Amino acid sequence: MNRSTHRNGRALRLVRSVLLLALFSTTANSALAEATAKWQSLYNGKDLSGWTQVTGSALFEADGEAIVGHAVADSPNSFLASEYGYGDFILEYEARVDSALNSGVQVRSALGDDGFVQGYQVEIDPSPRGFSGGIYEERLRGWLYPLSLNEPARTAFTVGGWNRFRVEAIGDSIRVWVNDVQAVDLVDDGQAAGFVALQVHSIRGDELTGATVRWRKLRILTEDVAAHARQPDPGVAQASYLVNRLTERETGEGWQLLWDGETSEGWQGAKLDHFPESGWTMSDGVLTIEATNGGEATGPGDIVTTRAFSDFELAFEFRITEGANSGVKYFVDPALNQGEGSAIGCEFQVLDDQRHPDAKAGVNGNRTLGSLYDLVAAENLQTEGRAKQFKGVGRWNHGRIVSRDGRVEHWLNNERVVEFDRNSQVFRALVAYSKYKIWPGFCQWPAGRILLQDHGDTVSYRSIKLREL
Repeated sequence: MNRSTHRNGRALRLVRSVLLLALFSTTANSALAEATAKWQSLYNGKDLSGWTQVTGSALFEADGEAIVGHAVADSPNSFLASEYGYGDFILEYEARVDSALNSGVQVRSALGDDGFVQGYQVEIDPSPRGFSGGIYEERLRGWLYPLSLNEPARTAFTVGGWNRFRVEAIGDSIRVWVNDVQAVDLVDDGQAAGFVALQVHSIRGDELTGATVRWRKLRILTEDVAAHARQPDPGVAQASYLVNRLTERETGEGWQLLWDGETSEGWQGAKLDHFPESGWTMSDGVLTIEATNGGEATGPGDIVTTRAFSDFELAFEFRITEGANSGVKYFVDPALNQGEGSAIGCEFQVLDDQRHPDAKAGVNGNRTLGSLYDLVAAENLQTEGRAKQFKGVGRWNHGRIVSRDGRVEHWLNNERVVEFDRNSQVFRALVAYSKYKIWPGFCQWPAGRILLQDHGDTVSYRSIKLREL
């Protein structure tokens, strides 16, 4: 053996020793933390002491090791709520549900003014959709973290068997694991404390009467919570609902706010060298195009970023009024159209599909909400039979556009609705039969601006952020 080989072998053994020591240290620290954790049991194994049924007529009972919920017909969602409320905590439990019944566990929840439970729900979903562990906000904003954001986690739940859930709610962060697979990384500054509640979902008719959901090994940790938190999986997407603010992770990943929530910095009129003097208002962290006559860029006009972008991920929130039309465009070249109408670029359609006539124009719905306007219709591409998700007029909805190496995706409320290759022959053929055929190389330029459209209706935007890829 020569000296070089000997030195290399010794170095390799040293590296292995360091790695083994680090692994042992991490395991030992985890074991020590678990040993010192002061868990509180939420079920005594005998009766429902510490719990109160707050809504619905489903039957809850103590059955040995488990609390059991029995579905009944013609009842609203039924909830068995904990006696105490909790702020920061780690909650663990196991759940088993009949394959045709939906359920969930509420955290940081409360009774609303209407007497119904509202708040974060950790989904128990045995259906083929596979959203178990996702976060649904009961009676408020709906899905906050559908597992369309985390495809690997959709198969973590075992239908018909017992499943382990772990929920870490610390500050504005909520993370969920299902059978030790991280399902959720949510950041939201909504309700910071509230009760835990077990749900038996409403059922239609008598077909599922008597179907059951069971919970066991319910325990909660409320002291020194951060020290017992798990290391999150960096491969799990983070969904943030912070308004006009970036999370620590987003900052580290290179996200930037395209609108600072207060000023016009970084924006100008699409056909101006400055920001429009009126028509676009900024108030309480919301950027709004005020209604004029419903025409395309006949009011104050579109606004565009002062910078151009190529490969990027763009996220934004929008809120439409009844019958409104607008859009978010990208790869925009403001110089192409200095006459009447909007600036030219690919468009994520923002529209009231039910009340604006443009939804019925075009071809096969390619002018509806979330569509690549006049080219590709929006539809749910991730869950068969599930419609695209719209939270409604007057409510905040989330849009996302991802452009990488020519591949482009549109996401609506965290579900993918459009995908295409802007450099493909198929795309060029679509353009050739669209209103954009008069613009050579449409949407195939190497870079372009981001645009918010004036279409004569009141539409609001906020939390506009981008990272270059």
